[in-house]
Amino acid sequence: MAVLISNILRFIISLVGLAGNSVVLWLLTFHMQRNAFSVYILNLAGADFVCLSTHMISSITHLIIDIKLDLAIMFRVYFITFVFPYVVGLSILTAISTERCLSVLLPIWYHCHRPKHMSSVVCTLLWALSLPFIILRMEGDGLLFRKTDRYLCNLIDFSIATWLIFSFVLLFGSSLVLLTRLLCGSQKLRLTRLYVTIGLTVLLFLLCGLPWGISYFLLYRMSNVSTIYTTKEFQVTSVLSCVNSCANPIIYFFVGSYRQQQRQQRKSLKVILQRALQDAPEEDGIQGSPPQESLEMSGNTHGTNSIKM
Repeated sequence: MAVLISNILRFIISLVGLAGNSVVLWLLTFHMQRNAFSVYILNLAGADFVCLSTHMISSITHLIIDIKLDLAIMFRVYFITFVFPYVVGLSILTAISTERCLSVLLPIWYHCHRPKHMSSVVCTLLWALSLPFIILRMEGDGLLFRKTDRYLCNLIDFSIATWLIFSFVLLFGSSLVLLTRLLCGSQKLRLTRLYVTIGLTVLLFLLCGLPWGISYFLLYRMSNVSTIYTTKEFQVTSVLSCVNSCANPIIYFFVGSYRQQQRQQRKSLKVILQRALQDAPEEDGIQGSPPQESLEMSGNTHGTNSIKM
């Protein structure tokens, strides 16, 4: 019963999340000028889209396919296809928080010496470096050449776990620095919508996205595949990870539409998303600069070119 409810919830949440992330991808790809942080948001939306697609396919499979299928093999396929965008999403979120932290701690260096296309290069490397791990993991599980290599599987699992731990520590540390500079110190930062967007996205991942990684790399190393698949803990963390990918677009549009100056006028989704990424502080709830101008954030004075997904 728990598996059935989990799959139904994942299907519904994935359907909503795919629609939301599709809108973000469409706006950032074709209708908005990209810059340092919007490039990261674009790639994060892409990772969330792949995560939700995996959740949807998995939930549909378990809802309509005969139960006689080998659940152990299905779980391995689900893990391998899901962990790729999961790792990429965490890495991109870590890059967002770390780069924002550098812009606060080293403003002169950041504004004067930051590589022009650093966001695009970082995102491309994260996608490219994550894919070989997944291919090797599939080969180790015997899903490519039907020959299981447990040593290779253990090595890849250890590498992924190490990277996840490193990313989490870096994400938590940089987020803590930003929060400290916002709330404490003699030179407190002025709150902008960009800070709110980053803060809520990080908080959402810590509450909903991180438990999946913890549950897998703790339970999987102590149990067999079939046991994990039937545990309530794994079902709950799967639903939470689905919520994490689904809620990010909701955060963007909520932050962008909150306390609009002219409530009687309907704002387009493009303007709302631009407002969510603005780095200009507002005074008395009034937006300090036009949306298109405020989209040019302090992290990138030169802008960036299109990124490779």
